[in-house]
Amino acid sequence: MAAIRRKKKINTTDRKKELLSLFSDISGKTEIVEPMKKIHGTLRDKDAIEREVALIMREILDQGHFKTKLKPRDLACLVCGYYEGKNDTEIARELGDEKLSKTVARARVRLKLFRDLDFKMPFERSAMEDLLESGKTMKEISEELGISPSTLREYRHVIEQERDKTLDPFLERIKDVMEDRDLTESMTGTLANDGLSEAIDTTEAELADIS
Repeated sequence: MAAIRRKKKINTTDRKKELLSLFSDISGKTEIVEPMKKIHGTLRDKDAIEREVALIMREILDQGHFKTKLKPRDLACLVCGYYEGKNDTEIARELGDEKLSKTVARARVRLKLFRDLDFKMPFERSAMEDLLESGKTMKEISEELGISPSTLREYRHVIEQERDKTLDPFLERIKDVMEDRDLTESMTGTLANDGLSEAIDTTEAELADIS
């Protein structure tokens, strides 16, 4: 029995060392206890991430920073979908209605989740900006640029939101949450690939005890 206990202790120690080495490589940290506690505490599933983003979205909406028919949880789904590489139509489909794609696009731009296509204009951006400041009507500007008034409004919306700093503090918080998600996925994926999925269940007390 004593031999079995010694063998189990050695295996546990080896597992801890392997886990520490892996986490150190991923996080780029050399400190042990505090960073390990922080990392261990951020391992959350997608649903938990969406709930946290939804809470921030509720703050934004409650403070009247922008209006949309999308609810906080819908906006959280939008953010997660964007980070997963989904387009506006795919996100709208996830929300249950493909017809919401334009609503999704406007909310996405308001949240500064830009795509390259948002800035792909068939004319010089500076030319449009000059016209917008010239005092001409949207109809006159759209005719001069050779685009529809609705398309012109979309481009104007992109530029206005790019410049608007109102939501920046909230967006930084959302960015932190999504980076936390990326770290979680990276860590759990690597653990699974390396056969260390069992080690992720090591208690925080065990992690703090690594030396």
